[in-house]
Amino acid sequence: MGRGAASTGGGEAVRLRKTASEVFGWDTLLPEQLTAMEWVMEGRDAFVVMPTGAGKSAVYQVPSVLLDGPVVVVSPLLALQRDQIAGLPDGERAPGAVAVNSDLGVAQTEAAWESVVRGEARLLYLSPEQLAREDVLERLAGTRPALFVVDEAQCVSSWGHDFRPDYLRLAHAARRVGRPPVLALTATAAPPVRKDIVERLGMDHPRVVVAGFDRPNIRLEARRFRSEKDRRRTVVERAAAEPKPGIVYAATRRDTEYYAGELAALGLAAEAYHAGLRASERSRVHDAFLSGEADVIVATSAFGMGIDKEDVRFVLHASLPGSLDAYYQEIGRGGRDGGPALAVLHYRPEDTGMQAYFAARSPSRDVLSEVAEAVHERRADPADVEELRQETGLTRNRVTAAVNLLEEAGAVTTGAAGEIVPAQATSPDDAVDQAARTAEAHRRTDRSRVDMARSYAETTGCRRYLLLGYFGEAYEAPCGNCDVCEARDDDEPGEESRSAHPAVADFPVGTDVRHGEWGDGTVLSEDGDRITVLFDQAGYRTLSLEAVAGRDDVLSVLRRPGEERAVV
Repeated sequence: MGRGAASTGGGEAVRLRKTASEVFGWDTLLPEQLTAMEWVMEGRDAFVVMPTGAGKSAVYQVPSVLLDGPVVVVSPLLALQRDQIAGLPDGERAPGAVAVNSDLGVAQTEAAWESVVRGEARLLYLSPEQLAREDVLERLAGTRPALFVVDEAQCVSSWGHDFRPDYLRLAHAARRVGRPPVLALTATAAPPVRKDIVERLGMDHPRVVVAGFDRPNIRLEARRFRSEKDRRRTVVERAAAEPKPGIVYAATRRDTEYYAGELAALGLAAEAYHAGLRASERSRVHDAFLSGEADVIVATSAFGMGIDKEDVRFVLHASLPGSLDAYYQEIGRGGRDGGPALAVLHYRPEDTGMQAYFAARSPSRDVLSEVAEAVHERRADPADVEELRQETGLTRNRVTAAVNLLEEAGAVTTGAAGEIVPAQATSPDDAVDQAARTAEAHRRTDRSRVDMARSYAETTGCRRYLLLGYFGEAYEAPCGNCDVCEARDDDEPGEESRSAHPAVADFPVGTDVRHGEWGDGTVLSEDGDRITVLFDQAGYRTLSLEAVAGRDDVLSVLRRPGEERAVV
């Protein structure tokens, strides 16, 4: 993968700029937008990482007017699909758009497909679950899509293992519909997450453009609490005192109801939002927030993806997030208008236990065994996921998650027609063992992501420096807009968190390394006398340079940035 250069300004760029102006009313395009659009027009796979509000959707919307065929947009939430369609321009040349989902009746579904076939709808929005259906894939293949867009692509990595396993089947879906060029879009993805997304989507040497992650207008704070009572009181008081509107993220559905109730009792227009609400109620809350009727939304992580609201003044977290990827995504919903915004993380050490529990979920050995045996019994006549569901009696989500894990472990493969085939010379028991080892590697990595979130909360250095370093972006601390830097300015002017260790030059960011116990990994960031490494099998680990300096038996360099990997 390579980062993209600036647009050449050639003929294709002129067409794109003209279309953006005449159809969408955009007089200028960001260099990153234009570069990615040119890749799309060239028929290249492309990966775009741009902050929330920077115009990622434009990368496929403008080319949709010029491409020879419909653009498929895989979008995770119905509310998000609705907002994206509503935000499109009117006019004779405007790209019509439809969404095909479970909310439509038979007649509405048929009308939507017909508009795509006739070329009236240039954009077709689908959820990953829709793309798991054979009838949808057949109809979609018949439309000969010109582009396959995966919006909110971080979900491929963060939701694909457990919550929405159909995300990991998108590579197969793209192949089934003719394998058009794939465009992945996200606002937040650390380097290892980007690598994971590229692999799971089956992208072919994609061109990559990554815009800067820094949002200097967002003030970063974290507060530690010993008692849950004190934390709850502080979250309510802070949400009540700060300029509105704002978002409070809570760990559980029950907590969203509690905080919303406490804020409503203070006279605020506060609403709870979580996946347990009826779809109509979620839509009502979503619309109330966008229209300004609601002062504060208290939500689980189910809320906010792709939300188009520029004036959010604060984002408070009432517990530790599961990862810094999720945290950055959520706080990025504040201050999109460029005005000051506040992000405060309220945590207790006990939070890591809950997050580690959520991170540990994966198909059980019993489920893996049932699916593996069903696959092997159908060796002569391979079954697809739906047929395996019927034969095992398990839910579709469980079957899909098990198949994904077995496939990642190399125990099964998926054929061109979606059939699941066992690997040669692999028994069901061997397949389960292989998948269980893969699941344990996932758990280690996910638990280490929780540890990184806690490191952010407890850092004694600049929070922005640590957060941006996690995403592989160099930053010169202090930032002057976090609680740590402010306290240091008051107490110790001009002094930063710690002096760099001499050995930091031996392990620059991006270096491939090998650890005596944890195996191969990549250096993600350095913080004075420490480096953070993501190991393939052990997850994120923070290492003391004092302990590893000059100790090749502990940590050796395989490849520095720009070098060929050494043979070890």
